[in-house]
Amino acid sequence: MQYSARIQTVTHDVNPRMFSVLKAFDELTDCPVLVNTSFNVRCEPIVCTPEDAYRCFMRTEIDALVLGDYILYRDEQAAVEMDESWKKEYELD
Repeated sequence: MQYSARIQTVTHDVNPRMFSVLKAFDELTDCPVLVNTSFNVRCEPIVCTPEDAYRCFMRTEIDALVLGDYILYRDEQAAVEMDESWKKEYELD
């Protein structure tokens, strides 16, 4: 389905951590809305584990990865030799 959205709201009582993130984003940008999207690329399966997330993060041009209480910045990560063969498994966008 194109051009659709599933709106989700967050309250402090239900999810105080996410509520705080949204509030801080609103204060910084004057925009109280964030877009949540699937975490995967090139028709790969959705990221399900921290290992999947890190691998996807390092294969893409994502600047930072948040995992629970941790923030990983690309420019602070040790160089990883990447096998580019995975790109051949999936049709390009």
